[in-house]
Amino acid sequence: MKITRRAFTAVVAGAIATPLTHVRLAGAADKVVRIGYQKYGTLVLLKGKGTLEKKLELIGYTVEWTEFPGGPQLLEALNAGAVDFGSTGETPPIFAQAANAPLVYIAHEPPAPRGEAILVPKDSPIKSVAELKGKKVAFNKGSNVHYLLVKALEEAGLTYEDVEPSFLAPADGRAAFEKGAVDAWVIWDPFQAAAEVAVEARELRNGEGIVPNHQFYLGTKALVDGHAEAIDVLIDAISEIDEWTKSDTAAAAAELSPSVGIPEPVLVKALERQSYGIKSLDDTVVAQQQSIADTFFKLKLIPKEVTIADVVRKGKA
Repeated sequence: MKITRRAFTAVVAGAIATPLTHVRLAGAADKVVRIGYQKYGTLVLLKGKGTLEKKLELIGYTVEWTEFPGGPQLLEALNAGAVDFGSTGETPPIFAQAANAPLVYIAHEPPAPRGEAILVPKDSPIKSVAELKGKKVAFNKGSNVHYLLVKALEEAGLTYEDVEPSFLAPADGRAAFEKGAVDAWVIWDPFQAAAEVAVEARELRNGEGIVPNHQFYLGTKALVDGHAEAIDVLIDAISEIDEWTKSDTAAAAAELSPSVGIPEPVLVKALERQSYGIKSLDDTVVAQQQSIADTFFKLKLIPKEVTIADVVRKGKA
């Protein structure tokens, strides 16, 4: 069931520093692409470069940007009709699809399994995932790391019920982790790299061998059905930023650092664990997403079964 506009505003206003009062719910005739982005990643770089605005202007479109603290909040906005396009990890779109959000998978980045991990404090006695039994674990509910935790526990012979979840957004998770209020923190880059450098957090398990950790680009059905030319321009612009970041990680880190408030060396470490090369979804990627959705339904984390293939854009990325 869709959240109401009022409920959405209340949820997000408390989660992000910038109020959403400036967000205009553009109609189809307005030719505005409203992009939701997170503090880190390709879309931040694209916004900073300003190249998308110039490309879309040539076909009569403008751009509006809104920042979100995580994928779940971004897709709540998409569901409420406040954004048209955004990028998240694997899990948020599954929760959103189960809530009947009008989303479509448009493209993805290759796997980056080292870009998320279960962390413990440097002096923690916990040496393996199996030792998390009965422990309090912080993570952002509905995010990509939610699935990492499920699969890591499964690999260690535990179940999701064997740990005590503490649902916290990245900033709150970091605070709880440093205060010792939780035993472990499941988090993604660049927050992962920042904790490893700043407080010498120790990696218990990353995604290698158990989760792919794709990044997906998603749009509303209205955007996909009615604005194909704009989507093609948007994807081409993202591809250009991808190539630049891959070829000059240091420059990308320098550009990201002021906006995310993380030192350049930390961002270089994170960017080197990222993957590049935007692509359309093939059968393998769709099957991987379907496996995540099926797992979450069995765990009763989503209220109904979903079919990923039903919401994938056909043809080129």
